[in-house]
Amino acid sequence: MNLNLFGHAGQWLMVDCGVTFKEPLQPQQSGLASSETFDVVSADPAFIVEHKEHLAGIVITHAHEDHVGAIPYLWQRFQVPIYTTAFTAEVLRRKLAQTKLADKVPIVVVNTGDTQKIGVFEVQWLAITHSIPEPHGMVIKTPAGTIFHTADWKIDNNPVLGKGFQSRPFKRMGEKNMTAMVCDSTNALRPGHSVSESECYAGLKQLINEASGRVVVSCFSSNVARLLTLGRIAKETGRYMALLGRSLQNMVSIARSTGYWDESIPLAEQRHIGYLPREEILAVATGSQGEPRAAMQRLANDSYRDLNLDKGDRVIFSSMIIPGNEEPIENLVKALKAKGFDVFQAHETELPIHASGHPCQEELKQMYSWVKPQIAIPVHGEAEHIASSAAIAKECGVPVQMAGLNGDLYVLAPEPAIRRQAVRTGRIPLVQ
Repeated sequence: MNLNLFGHAGQWLMVDCGVTFKEPLQPQQSGLASSETFDVVSADPAFIVEHKEHLAGIVITHAHEDHVGAIPYLWQRFQVPIYTTAFTAEVLRRKLAQTKLADKVPIVVVNTGDTQKIGVFEVQWLAITHSIPEPHGMVIKTPAGTIFHTADWKIDNNPVLGKGFQSRPFKRMGEKNMTAMVCDSTNALRPGHSVSESECYAGLKQLINEASGRVVVSCFSSNVARLLTLGRIAKETGRYMALLGRSLQNMVSIARSTGYWDESIPLAEQRHIGYLPREEILAVATGSQGEPRAAMQRLANDSYRDLNLDKGDRVIFSSMIIPGNEEPIENLVKALKAKGFDVFQAHETELPIHASGHPCQEELKQMYSWVKPQIAIPVHGEAEHIASSAAIAKECGVPVQMAGLNGDLYVLAPEPAIRRQAVRTGRIPLVQ
């Protein structure tokens, strides 16, 4: 649930404003009983709300919920323009349409490579590769120094959707004495290189092609590239693809309206899917993390209105297990196997059927070596991920590595320092 603030000359720039789901307000501690969880949780924005007259604007890097999902709940507290690209803007507009803010939030749509003057900040949008359309990193320039905020990224040379990763802009940064790089550290403990999104095709097609009955695939609804891969496999294997779950249907609708969907893919109406022959069905369902009200859980309980599965039907989890979701996923898989369904999870298959959207160690090394920042600021991970990313930065010759916690204030110029717990932070439950 990202919420980043960059400050200079008495002004602030917010980068991303996201949520998490079904989480407590206090981080879990080993040995202690779970505290109460809330449906939607965001970072507590109290600090910037108290200084909102100094907030110049909000930049959204991409459309994942942990980067954009809090805007409909919190924007009224900020009341500043939002800058983002077309796909993310459409996702945001649809969220706002469900609130009283539909026509009140000023959204400035930008393109790759654009530079916007936002208060004292000059912000340039740089294309990266991730697991959703139009992800961008930000170059943030001020008179005091220049920061590269990577956002979520990976190096994918063949990403299914959009252009492959272009290294040239990042190599150019290395010639410009970058003050700092704020870097995604989610996979910093994983050696090697992340799997390309295009590599999922072979594994998914093999599992779907071998199935004699119905096939249900569960994946993250925001991964339009994965949905396109599944749609093309459906076409090649003589199946009709149906989308089970509102978030999947909404995401394909957004992809269509922004030009990212292949209209030749044979989509079946959800209400018709139960009448098709078993061997012609490829359903894509929400609920890969064991969410109690999602389509996968209802299929496991025989309570999905438009489709029932039979013994021998195949269920494929084209997704990772998000830390913290181990138990609900395990329970869901047990329930599916108890019904006699063939179940395949991403960590069990010989060929990849899921690709992470975050960089592994070799990609981090490449990025640090290209950008050559004076300061490395690892973010987006637990303490061990951040420590690993900092160590990689040091190995790559970055002079200063600053590893901190939520609420720490990173002073980047003129002399690097961290003011520990300078700002009160926490979590708040959100209710519209």
